[in-house]
Amino acid sequence: MNPFELPTNSASADWLIFVAILLAIGIGIACFIIWLFLFRKSGKKKHKHGKRRRHHRKLNPTLAETGGLPPAREPNQPPRGT
Repeated sequence: MNPFELPTNSASADWLIFVAILLAIGIGIACFIIWLFLFRKSGKKKHKHGKRRRHHRKLNPTLAETGGLPPAREPNQPPRGT
């Protein structure tokens, strides 16, 4: 019997195909687990080297927190930037 030919018995061929499919699924899961543990960076490592935003500072403070509105301009004075 040639090792590269499927067996002629249908029960043996079905079993061989089933084992091949299980082996392919197992290899795929093993590759995913290896990638998950070895090549994927964890969230903890990212925060050690990157910039951290302080928790007590807001990203966009309100006008009241920054000192309010600018002083009122004269009615005949044009707006800035024009």
